[in-house]
Amino acid sequence: MSQTPDPLSLLPIFADLSKSDMKRVNKLMAETTVKAGRNLVTEGTVGREVFVIRDGKATVRKGSRVIATVGPGDVVGEGSLISGEPRSATVTADTDMTVEVLDRREFSSLLEEFPGIARKILAATMRHLHTVDPSVAH
Repeated sequence: MSQTPDPLSLLPIFADLSKSDMKRVNKLMAETTVKAGRNLVTEGTVGREVFVIRDGKATVRKGSRVIATVGPGDVVGEGSLISGEPRSATVTADTDMTVEVLDRREFSSLLEEFPGIARKILAATMRHLHTVDPSVAH
């Protein structure tokens, strides 16, 4: 009998991890659902957690301007968690979503234990910054 792969292991951010590493990652995360229309993060608030989108779509807004759409495999809220600065955008669920949540301590543990994930998150953060302000990434 074949086992169904862990859905998280199919997300690009975790694609390079072994099964045993994925088990450790799963222990750090808590799955939750977000209903359509609810905010995952709100611009100007202090970040206490980061979200990895497992399923669903959300819109990222800075003020009233739409700057991106995010979906499965995207990481949301990492900038504020890393910098300690208030959140720079609001992320609103367009559909019902399933997300994995990591608080500050678990996020730090994840980055320390799996530097490859840290590099992927940094690259995604730079892409997000470039979307907001093209001069930032160059």
